[in-house]
Amino acid sequence: MNQIKISQKDDILFKIPKISKLHFTLFLLTVISTLLSGALMQGANIISNPLSIIKGFPFSITLLLILGTHEFGHYYYAQKHKVDATLPYFIPAPPFIFLIGTFGAFIKIKSEIKNREALLQIGAAGPIAGFIIAIPSLIIGLKISDVYEKIDMQSALILGDSILMKLLIWFTHPNLLESQDLMLHPIAFAGWIGLLVTMLNLLPIGQLDGGHIAYAMFGRQQHWIARIALTALIPLSFISLNWLVWGILILFLMRSTNHPPIEDFNVPLSKKSIWVGYICFLIFILCFIPAPFKF
Repeated sequence: MNQIKISQKDDILFKIPKISKLHFTLFLLTVISTLLSGALMQGANIISNPLSIIKGFPFSITLLLILGTHEFGHYYYAQKHKVDATLPYFIPAPPFIFLIGTFGAFIKIKSEIKNREALLQIGAAGPIAGFIIAIPSLIIGLKISDVYEKIDMQSALILGDSILMKLLIWFTHPNLLESQDLMLHPIAFAGWIGLLVTMLNLLPIGQLDGGHIAYAMFGRQQHWIARIALTALIPLSFISLNWLVWGILILFLMRSTNHPPIEDFNVPLSKKSIWVGYICFLIFILCFIPAPFKF
């Protein structure tokens, strides 16, 4: 394992582990599956013209950059706090079943996170890093998205808007009429997925990124925050069934809404980390979408 010294102040060593065959294979499969998804969005017929898969590059590159930056944000801060963590595992998905061609990515923490400072910074780094990449992706993608009359888009999949999405649409298309809407370019769609992933990860439940942040900031009160958040998914399910599905998945995967305890909880957070926690809450509000998908 190679090491690169990146900070004399903190004497941080960034470890570059050997890429395993499993990591490489999963990443390669995810590249292929997201390429297929992006090409299908562009109307490509992969069977009759296999080379048309190149039409999927804008979507695939943008989405994998957002997801990869998110996970490497976690990885970098894990290394900074001397927490053993794996490289990101990318999870491919059949594009004919799952629209975007991937179930996302994750890293596995292999050693204990000992204090609140490390827990908050590792948890917050991913959403913030992914969010930073998603914003310019959306601006570029929205700029090159086509404007259509809403009456001509009745059969299209309608994506919900967050506060941030509304602001970016206004910024990129200030003259858009009430009777008009955007047919998102694949780059913009990947950016929208990035905001959705950021929002879901910031839910203050269990060992989601938001759960790490909430536990680091509020300790045992996190389990009450998690229960309130999970209960809030019930009325949201009447607005969009997406929330019911995600709530069930969260309970199934997390097994518990509570965050496991850490060793040195009594070590207080720095003011900088507290502000980072509040910034993550603001990002969640900006990215929140009441009804993500409308059919």
